[in-house]
Amino acid sequence: MEYDELPDILPIFPLSGVLLLPGGRLPLNIFEPRYLSMTDGALSGQRMIGMIQPRTADEDGLALYQTGCAGRITHFEETGDGRYLITLKGIARFRIAEELPQQAGYRRVRPDWKPYPKDRETADCLGIDRTRLHTLLASYFALEGLSCNWETVEDTPDNNLITCLSMVCPFDAREKQALLEAGCCKERAGLFMAMLEMAVSGRCDGRH
Repeated sequence: MEYDELPDILPIFPLSGVLLLPGGRLPLNIFEPRYLSMTDGALSGQRMIGMIQPRTADEDGLALYQTGCAGRITHFEETGDGRYLITLKGIARFRIAEELPQQAGYRRVRPDWKPYPKDRETADCLGIDRTRLHTLLASYFALEGLSCNWETVEDTPDNNLITCLSMVCPFDAREKQALLEAGCCKERAGLFMAMLEMAVSGRCDGRH
């Protein structure tokens, strides 16, 4: 999407610990009335929703981080109990230029897309040390009790892999925000590897 195709007004979904990155896919289970209304509004327009983190776990009326990521609804399903199951594909990051009055209980902002011009370009994080990444991931997943399809990991291009892993690894909200705000894919990859290393070394040191 070019600048002139991105919306001037964006509904936002504040959710702590949840990360959407450009190119990533985020499944969501929508059940609160205000966010059902938000989804209805997005579906009737450009199908765009901004994912952003509050600075604390409870988002009601609280300050938000200033950077989020807008996603386009690529999958929509209604359930028999009144919920929506949707999937967002990350399109571009934004900074909040202005928060607007709420609509049907959900928050809206005027986004500034200009700080992240490369989000709509196809690029790859070249030069990742796959051997080091594999070693760190194996240790991290073992510590967190997570399983992994290593064949899929090896077959996935660097940029897609770092995007997916950044979104699914159980880092805390501040770490997720740092990954979101990384200047480019190479910077995000380096930060991700450093986070793995700190998590693994910190957990191992705590066992002795």
